[in-house]
Amino acid sequence: MNRDRHEKRELDRRDFLKLGAAAGVGAALASTQAFAAGSHPKPLGGPAKEFVAPPIEKVRIGYVGVGGMGTAHVRNLVRIPGCEIRAVCDIVPERVERAQKIVMDAGFPKPEGYTRGPYDFRRLCEREDLDLVYTATPWEWHVPVCVAAMEAGKHAATEVPAAVTLDEAWQLVETSERTQRYCIMMENCTYDREEMMIFNMVRQGLLGEILHGAAGYLHDLRHVKFNFAARGEAIWRLAHSIRRNGNLYPTHGLGPIAQVMDINRGDQFDYLVSMSTKAMGLSLYAAEVFGPESKWANIKYALGDVNVTLIRTKKGRTITLYHDTNLPRPYSRIHLVQGTKGIARKWPDPRRTSGVMGFVYIEGRSPTHKWETLESYRAEYEHPLWKDLEEMSKGAGHGGMDYIEDYRLIKCLREGVPLDMDVYDAAAWSAISELTEISVANRSRPVDIPDFTRGAWKKRPPLGILRA
Repeated sequence: MNRDRHEKRELDRRDFLKLGAAAGVGAALASTQAFAAGSHPKPLGGPAKEFVAPPIEKVRIGYVGVGGMGTAHVRNLVRIPGCEIRAVCDIVPERVERAQKIVMDAGFPKPEGYTRGPYDFRRLCEREDLDLVYTATPWEWHVPVCVAAMEAGKHAATEVPAAVTLDEAWQLVETSERTQRYCIMMENCTYDREEMMIFNMVRQGLLGEILHGAAGYLHDLRHVKFNFAARGEAIWRLAHSIRRNGNLYPTHGLGPIAQVMDINRGDQFDYLVSMSTKAMGLSLYAAEVFGPESKWANIKYALGDVNVTLIRTKKGRTITLYHDTNLPRPYSRIHLVQGTKGIARKWPDPRRTSGVMGFVYIEGRSPTHKWETLESYRAEYEHPLWKDLEEMSKGAGHGGMDYIEDYRLIKCLREGVPLDMDVYDAAAWSAISELTEISVANRSRPVDIPDFTRGAWKKRPPLGILRA
């Protein structure tokens, strides 16, 4: 690439210092200390009964963080019956103005704007005319916003991951239990069409007893981490890559597999081991874009280019989990589910032209030792939620699953039924991140995974087949 053409994208010294400061926010950003999950003693005994909030006729929303994903959610929410955005908060006033316009263009009153700096979300949370505070801020702000919301009597919803550290994960659980307010991590990939179809296959017994799953987040983010011209994700995503080594973004791949395996609802994560390759990808990319003598090419990046983690559950199932964001590659979340009667997977499927993608093999039904297309099973096993909402979700982000996740949140709040994902899912799926850092830093030694339900997983009912 032409070095001169990209030189204007370099950050100045003040921005470089801001990047370093961002990397230091939150204990996990520099945490490689060796300790087991038991070093975080918590009260014995989980919730006595499942928490279900009373129904809300109209869900009044305050939105914190309206960059790319936040704005996408705002566009979804104004299309969903029974909710209204009353307030919007962001450190960039222009983003607040953009969100306000989206709301007004949809025929709603102008939401109040909050732009007085990074902690102005606290004023928003104190409003008495809100039921739900929804955040799509950088990762290290998810817990502060959610805790402030719950302490102020509001339900909380956050983009992924819900927490960066184990202590933060426990903080979400304890605050939700104490305040009796929901805290949901909006993991959109649990609403992906193919992943929900495979979930339906599992629930109908097509794959037999589930023994193994494979998942991951394999996404070339080099251009995002160095896109300083946008002055958005590059600042904080790159900061994590400089300071941390492990699986920094586990929930997209892990969430759907955890639901298939009834994690927190009949089974539980037990322990993991994790290891990373050396770090080369970001340095090579920076040298090509900014030149081999640039500061970005000469930073020592902590994040190994590929992280591989193996998780074992209490009931003897295994999960392989990958993180790969620094090298050239096509996108994948892998999503493989294997049972005693068969196996189904979504990626890779380069032949996709229409319908659903992926492959399945069922003993006694498929041709011997030959994959069948997932599409050929669609008529029988399409998830009912996708049948109900396919038309309504058209045009929404990530193939429509972003709309479906927002729709389900509002529907559950309005009907007073348990949410599809809860604070225990948010904590367990997010906590994997710091646990992998601990294992990597200690020659891939096994690390126990906390039971955020404190034993309640043994009696909690599994997630069923949802309808719109």
